[in-house]
Amino acid sequence: MLDFFTIFSKGGLVLWCFQGGPAAAATAPVNALIRSVLLQERGGNNSFTHEALTLKYKLDNQFELVFVVGFQKILTLTYVDKLIDDVHKEFRDKYRNEFQQKGTLGLLNGTFDFKDDFMRLLRDAEESSKVRAPTVMKTFEQSLKSQKTVKCMIETRGEKPKEKVKNKKNKGSKKEGAEAGTAPGKASAGDKQPSGDREELTKDEILQKNREEFFRRHMKAGEKSSKSPKPEAQKEKGKKPRVWDLENSNAKVLDYSNSATNGSTEACPVEEFDPDAALGDRNREPGRLYDLEYESDEEAEEEKVAQNPSKPSVKKGGLGGMFGMLKGLVGSKSLTREDMDPVLEKMKDHLIAKNVAAEIAVQLCESVAKKLEGKVMGTFTTVTSTVKQALQEALVQILQPQRRVDVLRDVMDAQRHRRPYVVTFCGVNGVGKSTNLAKISFWLIENGFSVLIAACDTFRAGAVEQLRTHTRRLNALHPPESHGGRTMVQLYEKGYGKDAAGIAMEAIAYARNQGFDVVLVDTAGRMQDNAPLMTALAKLIAVNTPDLVLFVGEALVGNEAVDQLVKFNKALADHSMAQTPRLIDGIVLTKFDTIDDKVGAAISMTYITSKPIVFVGTGQTYCDLRSLNAKAVVAALMKA
Repeated sequence: MLDFFTIFSKGGLVLWCFQGGPAAAATAPVNALIRSVLLQERGGNNSFTHEALTLKYKLDNQFELVFVVGFQKILTLTYVDKLIDDVHKEFRDKYRNEFQQKGTLGLLNGTFDFKDDFMRLLRDAEESSKVRAPTVMKTFEQSLKSQKTVKCMIETRGEKPKEKVKNKKNKGSKKEGAEAGTAPGKASAGDKQPSGDREELTKDEILQKNREEFFRRHMKAGEKSSKSPKPEAQKEKGKKPRVWDLENSNAKVLDYSNSATNGSTEACPVEEFDPDAALGDRNREPGRLYDLEYESDEEAEEEKVAQNPSKPSVKKGGLGGMFGMLKGLVGSKSLTREDMDPVLEKMKDHLIAKNVAAEIAVQLCESVAKKLEGKVMGTFTTVTSTVKQALQEALVQILQPQRRVDVLRDVMDAQRHRRPYVVTFCGVNGVGKSTNLAKISFWLIENGFSVLIAACDTFRAGAVEQLRTHTRRLNALHPPESHGGRTMVQLYEKGYGKDAAGIAMEAIAYARNQGFDVVLVDTAGRMQDNAPLMTALAKLIAVNTPDLVLFVGEALVGNEAVDQLVKFNKALADHSMAQTPRLIDGIVLTKFDTIDDKVGAAISMTYITSKPIVFVGTGQTYCDLRSLNAKAVVAALMKA
């Protein structure tokens, strides 16, 4: 049973609608489809789920129409795909002249009486699904067992079974079989007794020789074991801890996790280091987050021409040059899937080579194909340029998701409510969570906000000491004297082995009492398959309800990015007790300076989560933090 079927133009004008349920049942699902799929260039899959409904849609690019059908997702309706194809064909053929002659005015002023045709097509589709004959079981004559004869099932006494010896027997059994095979031949050659007695003697000889061989083999094994010397002393089971020859063997001397450092700057002395090495670019504007730089195709071509001015341009003369120029041009005809398949295959391989996850690359190319199929092209337009232009537009749209995260605006809003703005960092091991947390701290300090760093990585050795070092260096770059005696960054830690959720809660309460503007919560790195650690992360986020949950991922990953983000979101949803679970809000993309133009991880992460990339890490210093420039990423991605 269908809930609704609607036909509307890409401009948003509803041409015809069938309601199988309440009158307003189609509004919210169709709006969600437009907002989440059609506007975000995610048309690789023709199915979309919204709450309890499943929506299937089909695009008509020639007349700019969208056909959408909705039904309950618990139902399995096999005729829906056939119905939507039949309705699409029938509606196009019926109103083709009106669309071609009147254009947009035909959509505005036209009357589309399609109810009778739709009900007829619906009945035909339902009947066609019922007419299908059920699968019939095979008869005995069609089975393999019927082909076996009775003769092949009978086993004669004394006859070897027809099996592969190398799979079923060991080397010893092969030798025994060989001796058993030669013994009958010897007995028959040297004995002239009747055949019955000869067979009995042959079996006895076989048994006797087998016994002798068995005893001989075991006697040899016993002699070998007796000759082997016994160890003088058995090794003790278990491992002994290694004792290092150090001057101070007391563990308290090596314990730097002193809880007295919370809130006091005396226990964190200023560290002497080179500020130029920590800051990098001295000519930058303080507090500004620069965009990623990129080089356009025109600039790259100009540089090539400037580098090789003496190289003559090769031009083909005569008809060869003319045909070469006109090759691949489409003259006012609609694009078909066969025209685009070769180009899309090359584009898919190109995206995968640029580190885009294979699954995402396939869906992107499928989305572009659906967007262009049936579209009428201009006279002097190639298929390759058209597909490339559509793919670039889709990539830019994907990198600009629905929600934009403005951290400075949100921090100021939290200040007006007199509460700290809480950011939680999560991700797998070794992606740079603590390093980029320090970069974001430096950026916030330069914008005039005080920061409290909560050391909730109570598992990794050296995690607290790493954050303490960053705190010392940040205090050296921004001493309290430069901010009216106010300490701009402090570390809140309780050592190792403690509950991370409890430490985060205490840190937020401490920041509220002391008047800090921002709390940055550093968590332990964890693999997406580690259920206990993922449960602990979900608990930390559910208990403390941070304002922003950032997933830190490195730009080096390919297919793994999809797996990480899907499983992190799934774990947060599964282990959350809230009705609407808190998921990842944004992404921090690290190690962006190590990948050259293989920037596909940005596309994979944004596509799979529909969340924005808030920060991009581009180096080792505190100033190597950038905001994402969608055009820069797409230019690098499409670069040959």
